[in-house]
Amino acid sequence: MTASSGPVIRVRDLEKSFGKVSVLRGVDLDVERGSIVALLGSNGAGKTTLVRILSTLARADAGSAGVAGFDVATQPARVRESISLTGQFAAVDEILTGRENLVLVAKLRHLAQPRRVADRLLDRFGLTDAAGRKAGTYSGGMRRRLDIAMSLIGDPPVVFLDEPTTGLDPERRIEVWRAVEELAAGGATVLLTTQYLDEAEALADRIAILHEGRVIVDGTLEELKRMLPPVRVEYVEKQPSLEEIFLAVIGDTATGRD
Repeated sequence: MTASSGPVIRVRDLEKSFGKVSVLRGVDLDVERGSIVALLGSNGAGKTTLVRILSTLARADAGSAGVAGFDVATQPARVRESISLTGQFAAVDEILTGRENLVLVAKLRHLAQPRRVADRLLDRFGLTDAAGRKAGTYSGGMRRRLDIAMSLIGDPPVVFLDEPTTGLDPERRIEVWRAVEELAAGGATVLLTTQYLDEAEALADRIAILHEGRVIVDGTLEELKRMLPPVRVEYVEKQPSLEEIFLAVIGDTATGRD
């Protein structure tokens, strides 16, 4: 597999066990360039384990995996240069301010004008008013938004998002969705694990379901729908969802503070 050919993420027969517990039992998965793939599965299905292997944080017991044309086992440094990872828990430095966290990452990625990069992301994620506060004083939702903002610095070609909107309110979830869509529109490839089915429906070009250590379904939403019996058409009055009511009520009055 070369850096310019084939899917951006390619997984073949991947296996991983912890002691006597087999978590991945021969996973196969392809993710095409510029697409968003949602990986669904119950707790303990192995979603995070797969992401950790693809991001070089863990080693597989068997099988192969490539990211951006590089083998995760034999070329981990090249893989890490090509990816960004947002895990289930915010990985921010709580001693630094929000702006300082972003500036630090921008400098580590050797970007010009790191403060401008930081300020743009602070505004994008509704954190401008809290930019000068230490991240340790942020609420859980604010830390999550800062963590995601940090992961987007430098426009990495491959982005792993492991439960990215956990702990966010509906408005901020939609902001993250828009950011993910912008990433893909700009050519980034996104592998997203999520516990929210509406998130997968809203964002994913393809959906893969991981069950008992294997990907048992992989396709577009329409392809997955065709797996079920034809629906019976009934006409009902559609009521607004609670999320729609919430967003309509707050309108443009939100301040961006949790």
